[in-house]
Amino acid sequence: MGLLAAFTHTLEITLPVFLMVFLGLGLKRIGWIDSHFITTASMLVFKVTMPALLFLSIVNADLERALQPTLIGYFLGYTVVSFFLAWGWAIWRHPRVERGIFTQGAFRANNGIVGLALAASQYGEYGLSVGGIFAGAVIVIYNVLSVIVLSIYSEKAATDMRSLLRNLAKNPLILSVVFAIPVALFDIDLPGWLRTSGGYLGAMSLPLGLICIGGTLSISAFKRSSTIALDASLWKLVWVPLFGVLGALVVGIRGPALGVLLLFLGSPGAAASFVMAKAFHANDKLAANIIVITTFGSMLTLSLGMIALKWLGLN
Repeated sequence: MGLLAAFTHTLEITLPVFLMVFLGLGLKRIGWIDSHFITTASMLVFKVTMPALLFLSIVNADLERALQPTLIGYFLGYTVVSFFLAWGWAIWRHPRVERGIFTQGAFRANNGIVGLALAASQYGEYGLSVGGIFAGAVIVIYNVLSVIVLSIYSEKAATDMRSLLRNLAKNPLILSVVFAIPVALFDIDLPGWLRTSGGYLGAMSLPLGLICIGGTLSISAFKRSSTIALDASLWKLVWVPLFGVLGALVVGIRGPALGVLLLFLGSPGAAASFVMAKAFHANDKLAANIIVITTFGSMLTLSLGMIALKWLGLN
């Protein structure tokens, strides 16, 4: 696949995402949405629509084809490693109050939406099956680690171990994955009406979450936090996928599996990062800025990454 084709594939997914953010910005400017709407809608995404999306993505995955222990184990293990690397960098380079948001923005990707869509577009049913397992498995790690780091640096959330465990046990995203796994493993047939209703809810996650992000954007806030946001975006789009792919080559991962891995590691910042920041009373504007920068930048970095794999004969 040539550079233009790879860029077009990526653009078809990321450009609509980017436009939804600007729609939110425009709606806020003309007064059609306000801060109260953004807060309420963000919690709706966090507690209802995104859990529905994750539940169905796991239930619908082709487990027989997608269960590749080496690939999945490497992806999950490297995700944890990238979290601690980003956290260490944040401790060394950035103010304490922003370390939680930086760490989450640097390692957490939009796998449930962008990564899954790109994998399906690039590799068809194989990408959809492997991507579904990736998205379902990694969301637990994303949320566990994000809750921990956001709690530690939150001025309002409790940070003792009991409170951390309670936050994890009550996290709707984690609960949706926990409930979906036995349904998928035992091939439980869900009623058609339940799948349809869940699909309606899940489909709301991306547009509603991105509109909320756009409504939170502030030019002045962007200028104040640009250094931190750009640093986190560089980690998300360059260092995390680069080191991840190099490590995968060392353990022998090649072909379409390597391509899916690159797409998931290099996907832009997750919309859930903004929702989590909001829930923990952290700097949600910084979280929104990271999402916007990585969404725009991923159109270039993912295209170049896929071309590099093709040119080197690794994909």
